[in-house]
Amino acid sequence: MSIDKKTALREQIKKLTTEYYQEAFPVREFVSGQSPTPVSGRVFDEADLFAIVDSGLDFWLTAGRFAEQFEAKFAKFVGVRDARLVNSGSSANLVAVSLLTSPTLGARQLKPGDEVITVAAGFPTTVNPVIQNRLVPVFVDVKLGTYNIDPSQLEAALSPRTKAIILAHTLGNPFAVTAVAEFAKTHNLWLIEDCCDALGSTWNGRVVGTFGDLATFSFYPAHHITMGEGGCVATNKPQLTKLIESFRDWGRDCWCQPGKDNTCGKRFDWQLGTLPHGYDHKYTYSHIGYNLKVSDMQAAVGLSQLAKLPGFIARRKENFAYLKAGLLPLSEFLILPEHEHEADPSWFGFPIGVRPTAPFERDQLTRALGDALIGTRLLFGGNLMRQPAYAGCELRAVGELSNTDFVMNRVFWVGVYPGLTQPMLDHVLQTIVHFFT
Repeated sequence: MSIDKKTALREQIKKLTTEYYQEAFPVREFVSGQSPTPVSGRVFDEADLFAIVDSGLDFWLTAGRFAEQFEAKFAKFVGVRDARLVNSGSSANLVAVSLLTSPTLGARQLKPGDEVITVAAGFPTTVNPVIQNRLVPVFVDVKLGTYNIDPSQLEAALSPRTKAIILAHTLGNPFAVTAVAEFAKTHNLWLIEDCCDALGSTWNGRVVGTFGDLATFSFYPAHHITMGEGGCVATNKPQLTKLIESFRDWGRDCWCQPGKDNTCGKRFDWQLGTLPHGYDHKYTYSHIGYNLKVSDMQAAVGLSQLAKLPGFIARRKENFAYLKAGLLPLSEFLILPEHEHEADPSWFGFPIGVRPTAPFERDQLTRALGDALIGTRLLFGGNLMRQPAYAGCELRAVGELSNTDFVMNRVFWVGVYPGLTQPMLDHVLQTIVHFFT
C-alpha cells in the first residue's frame, strides 16, 4: 500500500471517528436530583478518541513514538529534565522509593530498617513502597484545613535512621514546600513529591514536582489528565533517571529503548558481576526490578489530553472557588479548605470537615448528598495506621495523630473536576444548604 493511500485512509478513519464520537457521546442535559453529579471522571473529546485509534493503526503495542513525545512534553510542562512513563501513579511511587535502595547511591542508599517520614492521612500507595522495601514509615500529623503535613513536627520525627521523606500534595493542595525541602536539605534526606493529585499546582509560581529529588504523577481517569491507567516519575538528576528506567524495565542494566539495540556501543563488551565478559548487555540485570511500562495507545491518549491541561486546571480552580464562595455562610459548622500563602493549588477535590460543634455527623451529610445523587469520597485511607492492612507492620508515629483521626472521622470531599457544570455545582450547594435548613 502506498504512503499516500495510507495517509488518505487515516484521514478517512479520523473523520469517521469524529462522527462516531458525536453519536456515541452526546452532551446530556443535567436534571437536578435525577442526573448524577460525580466526584470525578474522564473529560475527553474526539481528538482523544482518535489518538487511541491512530496509535492502534501503528500496532506498536508497547511504548513507542507517542510515549517519547509525551515524556518530552510532560517534562517541559512540569519543568524537569526527565520524565519517564510507568503504568500507574502507584507504580510511580513504587519505582521512586525502590530506586533509592540501589547500591549505586553509595552512602545515601536506603537499607532495610531505615526510616522514611510521611503522613498517615493519605492514599495507601504513597506509603506501601516504604514497607515493601523493608523500610519504616514514620507518621507525622497533618494540619486541619490544608490536610498536609505539620512541618513543625519534622524535628520530632527525625532519628539516626531517617533517610528520606515522601509526601503527597493532598487533593492538589501543596504542602509547605519551602519548610520541608529545607529540612530535607539540612539533614541530607531524599525528598519524593507525590504529585498524583496535584498536576499543575504551584508554590511561589513554580510547578510542584520540581522541589524534590523525585516526583510522581498519576493519569488515572479521576486525575487531571488521563490515559486510563498510567503514571510518571520525574527528576532533574541523570543518575536517578537511569535508575528509574532500570527499576521500571525488569531491573536491567541496559538503557536501550524497546526495539533498539546497542545504544551504549558495547553491547557485547561489558564485564559486570561475575558474568562472563561480553555477556549480552540487554540481558544483564543490576537491580531487582519490575515491568511497569505503558502501551503506546495509553501514551497517545495522554499526549492528546496534555494539550487540554491548562484549560482543565483553570476549570478546577473555578469550580473550587465557586463551591467555597457558596459554602462560606456555613463555616460555623464546616471546616472549609485552606492553602498556604505561597500555594496556588490545582485542586483535585473540595475537602469539607464537619466541626465537633455541628449538630450532625459527617455520615448524615454524606448520606444526604448521596440521596441527591452527588458523589462524595472520604479522604482516602483516613488514618492508615488504623487500616487492617498495616496490622503487624513496623511503623512509628510522632504524637497521637489527633488531626489524622479527625480526618478519619469528620472529613470528606466533593468533586471539582472539569466535567462539572454550574447547574451541577448549584445542585451540590443547594443540597447542602437544604440539609442545614
